[in-house]
Amino acid sequence: MPKPKQGKVFLVGAGPGDPELLTLKAHRLLREAHLILHDDLVPAEVLALAGPDAKLVNVGKRCGAKRITQGEINAQMIDVAHKGTDVVRLKSGDPAIFGRLGEELDALEDAHVAFEIVPGITAGIAAAAALGMSLTDRRSASRLLIASAHHASENAQDATALSKQDWSGLTRGDTTLMIYMPGHGVASLRDELLAAGLAAETPAIIVSRATTRRQRHRQTTLAQIAAGTQLESPSVLLIGRALVRRRPSRSEEISLLIEQAESALAGK
Repeated sequence: MPKPKQGKVFLVGAGPGDPELLTLKAHRLLREAHLILHDDLVPAEVLALAGPDAKLVNVGKRCGAKRITQGEINAQMIDVAHKGTDVVRLKSGDPAIFGRLGEELDALEDAHVAFEIVPGITAGIAAAAALGMSLTDRRSASRLLIASAHHASENAQDATALSKQDWSGLTRGDTTLMIYMPGHGVASLRDELLAAGLAAETPAIIVSRATTRRQRHRQTTLAQIAAGTQLESPSVLLIGRALVRRRPSRSEEISLLIEQAESALAGK
């Protein structure tokens, strides 16, 4: 007797918000899906790309308000897949960056459910692109550090302890910091980075809802990131010298021309 068909779970990146930034694969899976379990941050414009037969279920968890637990999300994916239906688990940004992908993969593997990860554009990269910024301009930055200001914890005391990062050795002047979910802890984050040796005048940009119609940003410095009105979530904080756009000096232009000429000759 043949085994009943098993469904597959596609863990899909919805990107930062602009539906045109979806991958072709993500777009196709949305059109073909019968069940889409989506994050609360996935905008209506992306959800509108779902096929007419798709059932959309919001399984978002934001700011401590949870309409469903992670265990219940896992159970839904597994139950539907075991019944032979494919599932799209639609995640804001990229599934592998500061989401609960690891927990969901563990559950799917334990239940012997096939899965596939479909990457998406993550918010920090999209924020820099939307503002016309280079995160690793070789004249000022050679490293990109991605971190989160939010941690999972079982109680408030653990959350306070986890929120304190050890930035020593990470705050070199040639590093661009990309910090997700800065939230209300931005003042503490500022103090930690200053204590770690990052200069107070280091350029900083807070970007809210990157690539969407509601995108807003505030350009400031590390010392001033906590000043002013807090922008709407979700937001990402970019810090580093590479965020200041400048035209190269004449000597830099000549050096670049020489380097290009040498590369062209070496390629002959």
